[in-house]
Amino acid sequence: MPVGSPPPQPSWRERAGALRHLPALFRLVWQASPALTAGSVALRLARASLPVAVLYVGKLIIDEVAGQMRLPPADPSLGGWLTSGRLDTLALLLALELGLAVLADALSRGSSLVDGLLADRFSNFASIQLMEHATLLDLEQFEGSAQQDRIERARNQITWRASLLTQVFGQVQDALTVATLAVGLVAFAPWLILLLVLALVPAFVGEMHFNAQGYRLNYVRTPERRQLDYIRYLATSVETAKEVKLFGLNGFLVDRFRGFADGVYAERKALAIRRAAWGGVFAALGSVAYYVAYALIVWRTVAGEFTLGDLTFLAGSFLRLRGLLEGLLLGFSQIAGQALYLEDLFRFFEVRPAIVSGADARPFPVPLREGIRFENVGFRYPDSERWAVRHLDLAIGAGEVLALVGGNGAGKTTIVKLLTRLYDPTEGRILLEGRDLRSYDVADLRRHVGVIFQDFVRFHMSAGENIGMGSIEAVGDRERIRDAAARSLADGVVERLPRGYDQVLGKRFEDGYDLSGGEWQKVAIARAYMREADVIVLDEPTAALDARAEYEVFQRFRDLSRGRTALLISHRFSTVRMADRIIVLEDGRVAESGSHEVLLALRGRYAELFELQAAGYR
Repeated sequence: MPVGSPPPQPSWRERAGALRHLPALFRLVWQASPALTAGSVALRLARASLPVAVLYVGKLIIDEVAGQMRLPPADPSLGGWLTSGRLDTLALLLALELGLAVLADALSRGSSLVDGLLADRFSNFASIQLMEHATLLDLEQFEGSAQQDRIERARNQITWRASLLTQVFGQVQDALTVATLAVGLVAFAPWLILLLVLALVPAFVGEMHFNAQGYRLNYVRTPERRQLDYIRYLATSVETAKEVKLFGLNGFLVDRFRGFADGVYAERKALAIRRAAWGGVFAALGSVAYYVAYALIVWRTVAGEFTLGDLTFLAGSFLRLRGLLEGLLLGFSQIAGQALYLEDLFRFFEVRPAIVSGADARPFPVPLREGIRFENVGFRYPDSERWAVRHLDLAIGAGEVLALVGGNGAGKTTIVKLLTRLYDPTEGRILLEGRDLRSYDVADLRRHVGVIFQDFVRFHMSAGENIGMGSIEAVGDRERIRDAAARSLADGVVERLPRGYDQVLGKRFEDGYDLSGGEWQKVAIARAYMREADVIVLDEPTAALDARAEYEVFQRFRDLSRGRTALLISHRFSTVRMADRIIVLEDGRVAESGSHEVLLALRGRYAELFELQAAGYR
């Protein structure tokens, strides 16, 4: 939402409706740790009855002291008092009060311990749930700023929504304590409860309002928070440090960060000031109500209707009840407000992928005999009016090495994404061995297709793990990893590392060792060889290699891909000429097709591009 546009204000129904997610939250908590959840509930139930017991024992102590003061004094020495037996009841009550105090402290510490452990277990469990669900989603569901905002909000709920658990459990405990205190007050002066509730209603309404305002602010400022995180990354990351320094970007980044941060801070400040001001007014109303009630209790005690113990019990109960009721009302409004954030988490869990395997999905056909065919395929990326490919007819024969060339935006990478079902065609169909690609099991399809993109991931893990990621079930198979490294010429890179295949790559962690762009690319290509796939796709993975190194990599690629179907995308014509056939793409469709020699003889688009590139080397 643009800055300055009116943000949505959740209605009272929406705020209360958000509470429907609490049962789902409790189920997650229970699944995280049934033992800790049960322990937390049991400890809080035990703590709930202690306050009224402590107050009542205190009343009995004061009444006993007052009664002893009305009797003739015993022997003034302590020994005389003890032998007279007049202190026995008082001593028992004091011992009971001490026992309750020790028990309350033990239960409080135990509850804090269990709640802390439960919060950690829940955070870890929910994070795993989030990651597992994210792996099921389609690529489309990760792309676009709106989707990234949703994922960002869902991620945030995992890290700090565990505090809601403690608050809800605390609310249940306080509600039980309120019930026990209310029974005592009703027995003596039921009108006190009515006075108290009337005084606290304004605070409850105000807190609900400001919680909703806080949620609104956090919701609509998600894009700005992501901007802040990104700018902070640019200014402090080792990956960006060189250009930031050389181009003198420090001041620019600081100014941009300050611009976003000041805007968010100004809104938060205005909300905090309004909340503090109205909170002071509501707190004053509560204090007035308490002292009115306290004055009435004192007057009735002086009038002889209450004992001193009753005065202590009633005043203490009313004060405690006021705090608990205020906490319950405000806590409920806060829980309702925080439950709004749960919408982000559970809406993310409700997202379902569109690209899934059918109940009767086929396994990937091994070996390939017919190959792959694109029939009148068209595809548009979400929220785009432009067709990435349209009316595309393309055949890739089994065991054929096919090269794709064309300008930026011609549709080369889109073809790879469609082939691997990262997306499905908008129109037309893709056939594998004469059957629609959508009839095959998605996971099995991707297991048999090895792809390395130009923007491959640089895992900040060991060199062995970086290669092993290509076939995660074999990530511990060092012999297979070494073989894949030798195929991609990454073995020479690894041999120069201080700890070989155990060396952590990248500078994110201590003792990490960073590689050059070309070295990273060789490691990434080794990842594709780990796959031992039936179809191998290299999508501009050698852009950082010099011409000789790229030639060596692809010469080896040509040798090692014999008997396999391969798709090669590269801008270097010295490389693509190794292919059995070259496809020239323009505006998302096939413009030319043939071998290097045939395409040169056509004197068409391929020949034009080849001559332009060759001229650059003369």
